[in-house]
Amino acid sequence: MKDNTRPPLACRGVNIAVSVILGVAVFAFIISFSIGLPIINRWFYYVQIGPLGLEEASGHTAAEIREAFDQIMDYLLLPGREFGAGVFRFSEEGAAHFADCKFLFVLDVTVAGASFGIIAIILVLHFTHVVKIGCAAGLSPAFWAAICALVVPIVLGGLVASDFDRAFEVFHQIFFPGKDNWLFDPRTDEIITVLPEQFFMNCAIFIGCGLVFFSGITIAADCIINAKLNKKKRQYN
Repeated sequence: MKDNTRPPLACRGVNIAVSVILGVAVFAFIISFSIGLPIINRWFYYVQIGPLGLEEASGHTAAEIREAFDQIMDYLLLPGREFGAGVFRFSEEGAAHFADCKFLFVLDVTVAGASFGIIAIILVLHFTHVVKIGCAAGLSPAFWAAICALVVPIVLGGLVASDFDRAFEVFHQIFFPGKDNWLFDPRTDEIITVLPEQFFMNCAIFIGCGLVFFSGITIAADCIINAKLNKKKRQYN
């Protein structure tokens, strides 16, 4: 007797493709959203102004530092803004570096938004039985994507712990190839006095914690859902 329980080959191919896309989207969302944590949470910078001694280092008040930071972040995230740094002097080269950063910031937000949209669409299609999300070893693509995302903080943590200065330099060489305008001179670009390496190290730690947290939630949710599904299957058998 012909087995009619299995979907046609074409449908299976679509389901496999959708499952792969879902895994990539979940991975991209976890990574991009975690990177965005210190970007969208400005309080993370504010609370470090005192502990990092930024008023003493710059000679400006906490209010002036916050205003400069807000102006820079608005430029990096909002369209149609001209670069400015409040009361802090800056050079053309310094402004050019922030223009390069703006592209990366917008790219990260775009990837986070697009990947979230893809995840939502696939889940809707799955629950309306238009497509079926496949599994590998009994676990969903989201589970394996989260496992892969967990590798990132391990590598990131290893680099930061071993030599942050070198990791910081390599990061800029990768994302700003052939440029050295990220090497700020505090005499011409005062803003660097309130953006110390310790702040960026703390950002890396924040991102790593986000990766672990969101990956952990995804893994736990997938395990719980699979446990419930397996329980239902045993009840029906």
